[in-house]
Amino acid sequence: MQGSGLLIAGTFVAIWASAFTVAGVVVKEWPPLWALGIRFGLTVPLLLAILLIMRSRLPRPGDIGRVAVLGLCGMGGYLAFAWLAMARIPTGLVALICATTPLMVAAGESLFLRRPLPGLAWVGLAIGWSGVALLGFLRAVDGLAAAEALGFVFALGAAISQAVGLLVYAPAKGRVDIWFASFGQTAVSAALCLVLALALEGAPPTSASLPTVAAMGWSMVVVGIGAYALNFAMMRRVPASTAAALQLLAPPLAAVFGWALLSERLYASDIMGGVLTLGGLALLVHARSRG
Repeated sequence: MQGSGLLIAGTFVAIWASAFTVAGVVVKEWPPLWALGIRFGLTVPLLLAILLIMRSRLPRPGDIGRVAVLGLCGMGGYLAFAWLAMARIPTGLVALICATTPLMVAAGESLFLRRPLPGLAWVGLAIGWSGVALLGFLRAVDGLAAAEALGFVFALGAAISQAVGLLVYAPAKGRVDIWFASFGQTAVSAALCLVLALALEGAPPTSASLPTVAAMGWSMVVVGIGAYALNFAMMRRVPASTAAALQLLAPPLAAVFGWALLSERLYASDIMGGVLTLGGLALLVHARSRG
């Protein structure tokens, strides 16, 4: 891999990890669903402008439906669950649990799309899920509070929702323009989160501190737009197996960011379960890269 490809991949991983940290800043002051609804609503016009400048082509009607499901589950549902989780448990722990999405996608491809997995991949799945189970069990033994338990459930819901969106969208991935996909799923996510916020969180926030404004700006522009552009560039310059392996660095980096910037700490049990989960994911990535 060339130096430029490594730089792009490293920058993408750092930005992706920072998404959890800036979300942790926002949910300390704003209700999670309102924060997301506002973020998506403000991002939609930016993406529409990019869409028009790039002269992106419209996908076929069936693929538009898949983009809508991607927005409903793969972005809107995923981030709604994740931000609700980060209001209750450390952002690094949420990042780790959300990283199990590839485990769910691989299992879904095998069970529902009838795509066979290599034997080594099944071993990776077993190890990865063992890590998640260990995370939950050891947290419970440590005295998991009701709010923390709900946060753990929300984080798992985020991973499941993202996996569903990715599985539904998968057949259209090579046909839909990247910027149309980004615009479409963001617009659907905005509608979803605003409706949920109105129903569940009452009135919208009316004030914001400087850290919240800065975190929202980072989340919208750097994560919401920049990360997608970097991911597209990374996919063109870095082998898929290498890119997938590098993304495994995002959860531990998110934990470091949470510790350094939000004064969060992870328990030894979280680290044990995390190592096991990421080990299983790494084995899955390795097995699938070998065919």
